[in-house]
Amino acid sequence: MPQAATTVAEPTRDSDRSAGSTGSDFAPLLRAVKGQGLLERRTGWYTAGIAANLVALGALLTAMVLLGNTWWTLLLALPLAVVWSRTAFVGHDAGHAQITGDRRVSRTIGLFHANLLLGMNEAWWNDKHVRHHANPNHIDKDPDVGVGALVWTQKQAAQREGFARWLTRNQARLFFPMLLLEGIALKISGFQYLRQQPVRERALSAALLVAHLGLYATLLLTVMSPGKAVVFALVHHALFGLHLGMAFAPNHKGMEMPDPDGDRWGHLQRQVLTSRNVRGAVLTDWFLGGLNYQIEHHLFPSMPRPHLRLAQPLVKAHCEALGMPYAETGLIESYRQALEHMHEVGAPLR
Repeated sequence: MPQAATTVAEPTRDSDRSAGSTGSDFAPLLRAVKGQGLLERRTGWYTAGIAANLVALGALLTAMVLLGNTWWTLLLALPLAVVWSRTAFVGHDAGHAQITGDRRVSRTIGLFHANLLLGMNEAWWNDKHVRHHANPNHIDKDPDVGVGALVWTQKQAAQREGFARWLTRNQARLFFPMLLLEGIALKISGFQYLRQQPVRERALSAALLVAHLGLYATLLLTVMSPGKAVVFALVHHALFGLHLGMAFAPNHKGMEMPDPDGDRWGHLQRQVLTSRNVRGAVLTDWFLGGLNYQIEHHLFPSMPRPHLRLAQPLVKAHCEALGMPYAETGLIESYRQALEHMHEVGAPLR
């Protein structure tokens, strides 16, 4: 992946204005956040978290070996999926330079956690995610709302034919079941992206992806019979995809979508109006990997995860002072809103 797309950085131009403003609406907020040190790295926090996650991963792999060729081993698929999701969150934060400002170290962390531990190409993820952050919910620029298995506007829905048309009609009720395939889809997309990478980066990414598959298959086939190994892999990846999907689904689905032909939004408006926060305590923060502070994360992509909660009061007060909507809801309600939007998109086809 080109170096320019390795991380998502904060906007640096005060000329980035929201519609109708006479100056930068974002600049005062940025100064306040910087003044409280919320953009400073928390290397120790991440080091402890990464170490704890690796210990948990090692403990689960040891438990699999000790249990051996029994269906009881299948019970470990759930905690392993949870630990894999923690691993994905680390890769996500590394891609945003939240862990360290050293680009080379960030990429090393990303390659280790994404490519080797998960079999997910960090270059593919970062390229896709950078474009999403630059223009969230923009139908022409955000890959997360492009036409795929699901669609996000009635204009997209009207172009569907055959099986895709049936899928769109029922996409709201099929959304969570389809997330069960996401764990495998992430691997496939990562391999497909290899041909878009520079040759040197492609070789390293491919080697790590292949190493992951080899280590994963060796572990399962050494511990279990082939039949049990296949079942474990399918259940594990299904739960992993579901967990990741549940973390990312509440963030933007059903929120405002910029008019591709309309006025250009400034950074504050573009990130706040298209994002939704999820209320909750420490457990919610842990389960969603800090992505429940989606507004703060989009405004300050390199802000360390533990600082997002601390930045929220500043961001919320700033939006209120400007009269700008600040969307925040409970976890279940966030899913309801996202599913309602998908249901409405498919309405003309029913």
